Amino acid sequence: MDVDRAALRDELRLVDEELAGLRRMAAELRRQVGERADAPRDAADVAATITAAEEQEAFIAVLEARREKLRQRLGEG
Repeated sequence: MDVDRAALRDELRLVDEELAGLRRMAAELRRQVGERADAPRDAADVAATITAAEEQEAFIAVLEARREKLRQRLGEG
């Protein structure tokens, strides 16, 4: 039983680390779009950057749901 809890805690740690990285990446993409708001830019590039940020945010939502399930299994949720 302790081995199972240890494995769940390891997975939870990995999910948290991945979430942190994805949040940083999505924020950076959004920052890039905002910085270029007043500058001339290629609409296709802006759309691609926004799409990439939205994809990151969708993956974040999936990982947050996974994290919540792990926490529930550990009795932390």
